[in-house]
Amino acid sequence: MSDQRTIIITGCSSGIGAYCARALKKDGWRVFATVRKLDDLAPLQADGIEAFRMDYTSTDSIADFVREVTELSGGRIDALFNNGAYGQPGAVEDLTTDVLREQFETNFFGWHELTRRIIPLMRKRGRGRIVQCSSILGVVPYRYRGAYTASKFALEGLSITLRMELEGSGIHVSLIEPGPIASRFVANSLLKINEHIDVRGSAHAVDYRRQLARLDGSGPANRHKLGPDAVYDVLKHALNAPRPRPHYPVTRPAKQGMLLKKLLPADLFYRLLRRFD
Repeated sequence: MSDQRTIIITGCSSGIGAYCARALKKDGWRVFATVRKLDDLAPLQADGIEAFRMDYTSTDSIADFVREVTELSGGRIDALFNNGAYGQPGAVEDLTTDVLREQFETNFFGWHELTRRIIPLMRKRGRGRIVQCSSILGVVPYRYRGAYTASKFALEGLSITLRMELEGSGIHVSLIEPGPIASRFVANSLLKINEHIDVRGSAHAVDYRRQLARLDGSGPANRHKLGPDAVYDVLKHALNAPRPRPHYPVTRPAKQGMLLKKLLPADLFYRLLRRFD
């Protein structure tokens, strides 16, 4: 049997997932990469990556994918990197329950479904790594990102609980919490706010115009934004360290946000956050 380590990476059409899939393959891993759209398979396959279509919102899609990679790998899955997600902007009062539910189906419930199906394979081998690409918004709240923030707060709680429950099994769970990273995430968020939010009819219309300027690129650029290689640097540690950390903040704003949340009184901290949104 080959000693080549295997990893599943989701959300590989662009950004963090695409970069990490190619970098891990270069580092000698066998990569099973997933995308949501069929059109995004070819670029990955052209680079020799085994790519599959999988939809986090479909239990059947997840089950079919796990069945296929289990057969291809002989049941060997050394690591899972849950990464595929999107951000639904909008004030909390403007989010319908269906829109909030859709956010959780992709960012939370789908991740849980895939993770539950992979854990038994890792248990059989007595080892494994589960890495969740969370966000600084899973630790620090942010105005007009309530749906995304809620999904990531939920992910943080579930993942750390899972980490505690898997102690002694040889399976380690870590969370990566990036701040601003160069990707299509912002462009996808722009599509979602236009699709689901009545911007003109909202009590938050003025603030939305400022938010939209940031999303469409007409506003000031984020000088703290890093490339996906910054995430890969900590992913390597989470996958290879004998004792991987529970939390890996990435980017200066993420690290500062975590520190200030610990140091400042809650009311002062939340008022301070309004200066940066």
